[in-house]
Formats: sequence, structure tokens, C-alpha cells
Amino acid sequence: MKNSCGVLGGVGRPSKNDMLDTPSSFSTASLDAGTIMTPNKFRLFTLLLLSVFCTALSSLSHATDLLQIYRAALEHDAVISSARATHRAGREKSTQGRALLLPSINLTANTAFNDASTQFPNFSIFPANNARYNTHGYGINLVQPLFRQQNWHAYGIADLQVAQSEEQLKNAEQELILRVAQAYFDVLIAQENVQSSEAQKAAIIGQLHQAKELFSAGSATITDVYEAQARLDLINAQAIVANSHLATKRTALQQMVNAPLTTLQVPSTSNKLGQQFKLEPPQPPDMQFWLDKAQRNNPLLNIAKISVELAKKDRTRNRDGHFPTLDLVANYAKNFSDAPLGSNNRAASVGVQLNMPLFQGGSTQSKWREAEANYDRIRDDLSAAQRNLTVHIQQAFLGVGSGVAQVQALQQALKSSESLLEASKLGQSAGVRTNLDVLNAQQQLYATRRDLAQAQYAYLYSLLQLNAAIGALTEEVLTRVNLALY
Repeated sequence: MKNSCGVLGGVGRPSKNDMLDTPSSFSTASLDAGTIMTPNKFRLFTLLLLSVFCTALSSLSHATDLLQIYRAALEHDAVISSARATHRAGREKSTQGRALLLPSINLTANTAFNDASTQFPNFSIFPANNARYNTHGYGINLVQPLFRQQNWHAYGIADLQVAQSEEQLKNAEQELILRVAQAYFDVLIAQENVQSSEAQKAAIIGQLHQAKELFSAGSATITDVYEAQARLDLINAQAIVANSHLATKRTALQQMVNAPLTTLQVPSTSNKLGQQFKLEPPQPPDMQFWLDKAQRNNPLLNIAKISVELAKKDRTRNRDGHFPTLDLVANYAKNFSDAPLGSNNRAASVGVQLNMPLFQGGSTQSKWREAEANYDRIRDDLSAAQRNLTVHIQQAFLGVGSGVAQVQALQQALKSSESLLEASKLGQSAGVRTNLDVLNAQQQLYATRRDLAQAQYAYLYSLLQLNAAIGALTEEVLTRVNLALY
């Protein structure tokens, strides 16, 4: 499959001379309605657009391995992009919490037009007075909290929220690796099924031709022909399903990288992956070691632990809603008047202000009870998370161990299936085996190859899951898995 960026309507990438002739300030904004687009300028503009498009897809336009897919997903996956934005927002909690302890300064200013009329109906000797004038003023107000117990708790809550956002981002990064690996392995398995269907189809066609020739020669029955034809019809139906399944899995993978994928780099043979592929049980082979490490480093569990601390501080903060507050307050104001007897006024004050909540309609006690209930709920959620993590660690640990045994058993089964097929073909030639025996042996061989490929990918995925459970799933771990594939 050729890369469409290489040749598109006879137009390729801009040459070096074309790029040297391009003004550094060239932009689409310069092509206004009054600009005459000459053929050369139009061609250069088209080449630049094609160059940008091809550059965006160049990393995925050739055979792509697992690591390249992951790095592309780091840039284009919507879920990890959302997690990064959430992390940036969470880091601002620290500044917001610290601001509650710092002074607040406000500037106010005002201006007004006044139309005043004064009359003395009981004292006619005094004339009516009409005046129109402007008044102006400005003021500065400073409030420095001296004692606000709830603000100190809010400051501690903000630090915990920042720590929680860090764990959430770490978990999202690990989840991205797992999602990419799962989607990538799904595509490889789907490709294996398609290739297996095509190979099995070619083998059955060969058996069908042989059965027809033997039937024509009188050395076989029509039943042999019908058996081969039935297998061919069945594998054709399976091939249609396999190709549809492959298209679905490729679409899921493309959504992560937000770009079309041409080909994926696949292992040369399904029964043997790369030279770095080694079947090893978890090291150390002690489940308690992995459980202890997960209790300390698992991101989801750490998020749950921080949630408990947040609920505890929130409970204390709401309980302290009855506490008084004490602030240092400073004011400075100046006012001007353009009235006939105008005046300029200046006022400055500094002092402390005490506020003692006496009754808030019962909201303070209600918020305290709500926070207490939330604290109990989140503690129970932490207990559930710890139990679920234990089960997850056990499954991943046993998945790696059983995966080693399963792959080894299937490797031996593949050798046996290959020997069975060869023996069945020889037996058919000698007249001691039927065409059905050969077809069954072929089907068993391709099924074993498929099962072996799936077991190998499942083993590698279990390794990733085990590392994720202890908070150690990084690009370095994925790189080792990628090397094991090729």
C-alpha cells in the first residue's frame, strides 16, 4: 500500500529550491482578495499544504510497532489529553488554598451627577435653592485574616487535592499504556486470524483439487470432494468474519492516534516472537512482595487513601464552622464634591474585626453531619479498593505464571500438530488416511497457531497489568515488551 503523501496527483513534497524561494513571512493571511494568485504561487501554496499534511502522518505511514503507536497516542489520545488538563487544573488548588491566608486588597471608585432642589414652604423669606453638581470618590480596603480556622483546613485540603491530581495523572498514563497495548494486541490477533484463514483456505483448495483429481482417476470417492468443498465454504465464511473483525479493531486503534494506519509491524512467525521474548514468571516469584508493593504504590489505591484524608479534613473544617474569625481591616477613602459649597473629605482607619457566628439556621450542624457520613463512606470505599487490588494482583500474578505454562504447552502442541499433518498427508498417500483426516489435521494446526499467538499476547499483557498494579508501568516497561515482539 503506497503512501498517498508520496504521490498525489503528480505533486510531491516541495523541492529544496522551492523551499529556498519561499518568503519566511508567507502565510495564508497574505492571500487576501486583492492578491493575484499566479500559477507558481498556487503550486507552492499547494506543496506547502501537502508537506504539512504528510509530516503529520509520516510517523504512522509505514509499518508501525507498539512503541510508535503509544507515542502517537500520547499526543493525540483524547482521554490522556483530558487527564493532563485535569492535572493542570488540580495544581491550581494549591494557589487557591494559599490565597485564603493572604491579604485581600480591593479598590473602589465612584462618580455621580447630583440634581438637588431645596425649598422652604414655611419660611418664604428663604429662597429656593437648586444645585447641580458632581461627586467623585475612591477608596482602598485591605483585609488580612488573623484567625480563620476553616481557611487553614482549606489550605491543607488544597495540598491534598494537588497530590491527588498527581496520582490521577499517573493512573491515566498507565491506563493509556494498557489501552494501547490491548488495542494493538487485538489488531495483531485479528491479523493472525485473517492470515490463518487465508492460509487454511489455500490448503483446503489444494486438498479440494487433489480430491477432484483422485475422484476423476477413480482413487477417491465423491465424499472426499464434498468434505473438502464443505470445509472451503466454511473457511470462506470465517474469512469474512475475520476481515470484518480486523477492520473494527483497526478503527479502535486509529481513534487513539487520530490518524489512519497503513500497516502494523507484526512478528515474523506466530510460534516465535522476537529474540528478546522470554517466558519468565514474576520476579521475585513471591505474591506477597507484589501485594505489599501495590499497597504502597498503586495509583488508584493512593487516590482512595488521599480521598480519606480529604474527607477527614473536610469533616474537621465543617465542625469548626462555629469558630469565630478575626481579621485586620484597613480602609482609606477620599471623596470630592463640585457643589457650591463643595468639600473634599478624606478618611483612613485601621483596626481588627471579630465575627462570631451564633446561629446559621442549622446549616453548620447539617454540613458537619454530612461530612461525617461522607467520611464513613469514603473509608468503606478505601477498604473495597484494597480488597479489589488484592484480587487484581492475584489475577495478574497468576496470569503471568499460567501464561508461561500455557505458551510452553501450546508450543509443544504446535510441533505435534505439524507432525500430525505431515503424517496424515503421508498416510493419505499410502491409503491408510482419508481426505477428512488431512483436513482435520490442517484445521488443528491453524487453530493451534492462533491459540499460541493469543497466549503469547495475553502473557505480555499480563506483565503490563502486573506492573500497572504496583504503579511501575512506564514507557521503559512498554519498550521491553515491544522488543519482545520483534
